[in-house]
Amino acid sequence: MLRPAGIVILAGFIGAIVADPLPMPGQAPASAPVGAAAPAPVRTRPDPPPVRDPHTPGYVTAQDLPDGTLPPENADGNFVLGPTHTRASEMVAQLGVPQGMVIEFTMTSEESKLYPGIVRDAGTFGTPDPNDPAKLIVTTSHPGPYMRRVAVYVPKQYVAGTAAPFIVGADGIDRTLFTALDNLIAEHKVPAMIAISISSGGGDAQGSERGLEYDTMSGRYAEFVESEVLPLVEKTAGVKLTHDPEGRATMGGSSGGSCALIMAWYHPEWYHRVLTFSGTYVNQQWPTDPKLPHGAWEFHEHLIADSARKPIRLWMEVGDHDKVDPNIMRDNMHDWMLANENMARALAAKDYHYQFVFAKNTGHDDGTVKRQILPEALEYVWQGYPIVAGKD
Repeated sequence: MLRPAGIVILAGFIGAIVADPLPMPGQAPASAPVGAAAPAPVRTRPDPPPVRDPHTPGYVTAQDLPDGTLPPENADGNFVLGPTHTRASEMVAQLGVPQGMVIEFTMTSEESKLYPGIVRDAGTFGTPDPNDPAKLIVTTSHPGPYMRRVAVYVPKQYVAGTAAPFIVGADGIDRTLFTALDNLIAEHKVPAMIAISISSGGGDAQGSERGLEYDTMSGRYAEFVESEVLPLVEKTAGVKLTHDPEGRATMGGSSGGSCALIMAWYHPEWYHRVLTFSGTYVNQQWPTDPKLPHGAWEFHEHLIADSARKPIRLWMEVGDHDKVDPNIMRDNMHDWMLANENMARALAAKDYHYQFVFAKNTGHDDGTVKRQILPEALEYVWQGYPIVAGKD
């Protein structure tokens, strides 16, 4: 729900989002005294992930790009990005380019019908089900309140009263996106769109509010955005949002990335365009759904292959230093690099329009590659949508 005192209006480029960290491998705690309750497992810092070769047997066939060059913005397929990641010119505020306005407001858990709020106790994680190591038992998650921030970017070219295309992003205020849109819209490379950045309800992974929102394989989060966020966006920012799914996009990094695809997958009548960095297409859903026991790993395990092709255009990136997190589950379904490679293969087999970028010299949800390639990714995702000149 909107809190009027929390509305802030900003303009121009300020900084970049730092996403919530992802979970780290854990270990069992030391033995407790006889008769004492065993403490919940704690998590420890993992070893650095290995550097992966994009031409490893079993990985998708990909085109190597000369260092410093980007894939064509209109080409489907798999590409290997070189190790040098120079910031794109569109990622820097330019003199003479119209600057959009950013309106911020807050929402609280107490007034949400779909997400009343949960929290996992600090320093705890969970234990594998002894009958199924792919299932995590979490006993330290319980109801808890949250407050989330929402930022709405309105381009200078928006014509009041018209239904605008828009993009919904996860994990908080993404000023890098707003800067890119200022420049790309002015260059007529993407439509004059509204951008909506939504913070999560906090925490990370199984048992947390963020994990519940982003990693759950259902349409619930998209329904939350549709019924609770978008009406406030229209009211607070004074804009009108299109109902045409061709004019609606989602984006995010890590679990925010898997969330972006989950939104479009379960509600293709609302979203047709998806953009993900280091998408968490791994087994991180909680509570476990018996119909989809491996969470977002199910996308490339069988869900894409076994479903009719949906009207989704998807752009994906993963880094050669991306996460490998066996954690205490040891389920072989927590390799982000492999998950994204498998996604590319599954999408190609079903003849989806997608572009997959394997980025050298980058880690998980890496800001350096995002600052290099986000403009190209936005152009790819918005292919085919009419670019109508608005006001200057």
